Amino acid sequence: MNDDPIRRRADLLSEFFSHAPMKGTFGMTLSFDEAGDATFHMPNNPQMHHSFRDTHGGVIATLIDNAGWFTAATRYDFWVNTSELTVRLLEPANQETLIGRGSIIRAGGRVCVASMTVHSASGRLVATGSGSFMVSSKRIALPGKG
Repeated sequence: MNDDPIRRRADLLSEFFSHAPMKGTFGMTLSFDEAGDATFHMPNNPQMHHSFRDTHGGVIATLIDNAGWFTAATRYDFWVNTSELTVRLLEPANQETLIGRGSIIRAGGRVCVASMTVHSASGRLVATGSGSFMVSSKRIALPGKG
């Protein structure tokens, strides 16, 4: 068993995400760096396009929320809930794979604040965001395991 609480939580959250239906719908993959910050890769998917044939802003907002939520969740033994989300759409995705990353601004006792970015595979900054995540009283556990 891993003694690093952030790594242990990241491993559990990776397992949790592997069972999420949205993983398949959006085609997202999740990884964590050593600090516990989440990175999501999302390939271009024409089923997620708006009428101008590019990734819809709501899909990008979902990527931002996931990057922040999973980053915040590594800091606690309890589930977190998104309580506030700000999204700034800066550039079109141009039908590229998108990479969303989260980082912690402040991890407090009841609220965690994170900053998120979305870059295209070619390195363009597509969107930024920030979020507040409330710490619940429910311990992290996989569905059906506690």
